[in-house]
Amino acid sequence: MSHQVKKKLGVTLHAGGAEFRVWAPFAKSVAIEGTFTPNGPIGLQSENDGYWAVLLSDVEAGHNYKYVIETQDGTILHKNDPRARAITSSDKGFSVVVDNAFDWGDDMFMPIPKEQQIIYELHIGTFNRVDASTPGTFTTAIDKLDYLRDLGINMVELMPVTSMAYSNGWGYAPNHIFSVESMLGGRHGLMQFVKECHSRGIGVILDVVYNHFYGDTDLWQFDGWSENGRGGIYFYNDYRGDTPWGGRPDYGRPEVRQFILDNVTMWLNEYRLDGLRIDSTIYMRNTEGFPNDPEHDLPDAWQLMQDITTLAHKINPGALVIAEDFSCTEYITKSRHDSGAGFDAQWELGFPHALRSALGLTYNYPQTLSDINRELLRKYNGNAFERVIFSDSHDTAANGSVRLNQAVTPADASSLYARQEALLADAITLTGPGIPMLLQGAEFVQEGAFNDWQELDWENAVKYSGLVTAHRHLIDLRLNRYDNTRGLQGESTAIFHQDDVNAVIGYHRWNLGGPKDDVLVIVNFGKQELHNYQLYLPRPGTWSVRFNSSWQGYSKDFRELTYDAVTAIEGEMTTIALPAFGVIVLSQE
Repeated sequence: MSHQVKKKLGVTLHAGGAEFRVWAPFAKSVAIEGTFTPNGPIGLQSENDGYWAVLLSDVEAGHNYKYVIETQDGTILHKNDPRARAITSSDKGFSVVVDNAFDWGDDMFMPIPKEQQIIYELHIGTFNRVDASTPGTFTTAIDKLDYLRDLGINMVELMPVTSMAYSNGWGYAPNHIFSVESMLGGRHGLMQFVKECHSRGIGVILDVVYNHFYGDTDLWQFDGWSENGRGGIYFYNDYRGDTPWGGRPDYGRPEVRQFILDNVTMWLNEYRLDGLRIDSTIYMRNTEGFPNDPEHDLPDAWQLMQDITTLAHKINPGALVIAEDFSCTEYITKSRHDSGAGFDAQWELGFPHALRSALGLTYNYPQTLSDINRELLRKYNGNAFERVIFSDSHDTAANGSVRLNQAVTPADASSLYARQEALLADAITLTGPGIPMLLQGAEFVQEGAFNDWQELDWENAVKYSGLVTAHRHLIDLRLNRYDNTRGLQGESTAIFHQDDVNAVIGYHRWNLGGPKDDVLVIVNFGKQELHNYQLYLPRPGTWSVRFNSSWQGYSKDFRELTYDAVTAIEGEMTTIALPAFGVIVLSQE
C-alpha cells in the first residue's frame, strides 16, 4: 500500500462543524458516536487507502466521541481517536474535540544557547502539591516558578504529561500521546505553564515516550487486525514488538512514523515547547536495548530518530532535542549528514555513577577517582555540551536506588555528611563540562527515592535555605554573572591534579583562557580536612576564591576553612586548605 502523507488526521474544526479522519486499514466499517450523534453512530467513508473520513455539522469544542470499528469478523470495537488532543479520563474515557483558542499574549520566547542552560527536572504530580492527597498540577507548579527563576534555572524538563495508564505515575506508561493528562490540568494547563515559564525567561523541555506504548492502550489491535496475537497496525507483530514495558511501535510503517512525527510537530507548534527528551532511544533502535549489537538493531528506528531531530529543528531551530541512550556513542549527536541521529545532546548516564564511585557510595566497588576523571574529560564530536550531566535523575534516584544524599547516610538524608556530599556532587555538576541538570528538590536535600506519590518537602527549602543559596551561587558562577568565570561555559577541561590517596581532584575549565576566564575547581572527596595541602596550579598569579562549599553561610554546622585567595608561583607548589567533602572554585581577575 503506497503512502502519501495525509493531512488533517484526527479532528479538523470548520465553521459550523468538523472533519474526522482515522487510519484503520483492516476495518470492515468505521462509524463515529458522540454527543453530536443523538440518533446513533454515523458512518465514515473509506478513502480507499486505509483512511476513513466524515464531515459533520454541529460539532464544537468540548464534544465527546469515540470510533465504532467493525472488524473483518464482525466484532465491534469502541476506540478512542489515536490523535485526540484530550481524553476525559485516561483509562476508559472519551475523546474530546478541542480548539486552538489560547491567548499566548506577546510570547516570543527563544531559548538561550545550550552552554548557558541550567535544567531542572520536574514531575508535575509531586513538584508542588496543595496537600498530600491531591496530585500537583500545572497551576500549582506555576506557583513555584519565581523560586526556580531566582535559583537561576532557565530550563525545566517535565517528566511525561501525556494521558497515562491510571492517570498518575511517572508518565512513562503512555497510552494517548496526543492528549495531556487531565488530572495534571490538561491541554490549557500545560499551555499556561509554558507561557508562565517563558515570561520568566525559562524554557520548557518535555519528556516523550516513543519506544513503547502501554499494554492496555486503545492502539492495541486498533482495527481488529494482528498477527501472532500481537499488537496490530501500530506495532511490530513479531519479536521486534517486545519491550519490558509494552509493545514497540512499528517504525517501518509510514503511517506509524507519521503518527510519531505529527506528535513532535504538535508539541513544538501548539504548545510552543523549547525542547524534547526522547525516552530510551536505545530501546527504539535495538530490540534488546544493547549498544554495539547490529544483530538486533532496527534501522527503521534510526531513520525515525533522524527524522524527529530534523523536523524539530525545522520547526524550532533553537529547540534542544535530547536522547536518553546508554551507548555513549558519538553517532547519537553527530549530524544526519555524517550518518548520525542529529540530537543536540544525550543524557550522560555514567556521570551520576562516577560521582558515587568517587564518594565511595557504590556497593562492592572501591572508592576511585578514575571514573570521574573519565567523565570530566568526555566529549562527543569535540563538543562538551552534547551531553546533559547530573548527580541525580528520576532514574538514578529510583529503580531500587535512592537520592545521593539518602545513600550517604540511609538513616538520615539530611545529616552533615549527606549535605556536604550532595553539595559536592551538585557543585561538580554545575561546574563540569556539559549541560547541567538538577533533579527537583536536590537543592534542599529532599529525602528518599524518587516516586510518583511523595511530594517535595518545601519546608526543607526554608530549613536548608543556605544550601539553596549555595546552588544559586554556583549557578551565578556557571552563568558568569560576575564576569570572572567565563570558562565554565567553555569547551575546554583539563585535569591538573589527581591524588588517589587523599581522594582529591583538580580540574581546569576555560573558554579562551586568561584572567576572568580560567576557572579551577578543586574537590576533596575524602572525609578528612586537608590543612596544608600542596599542589601545582596551572597558572601563576593570584587566584580568588569564588566558591567555598564549607562556608558557614551555607550551613551553621559546616566546618569552615576560610581564605579569600591563593597565590601560585611559577614552578612552585601552592599550599591550600581543603574542607572535608569540599569544593573550592578559583578564578583570576
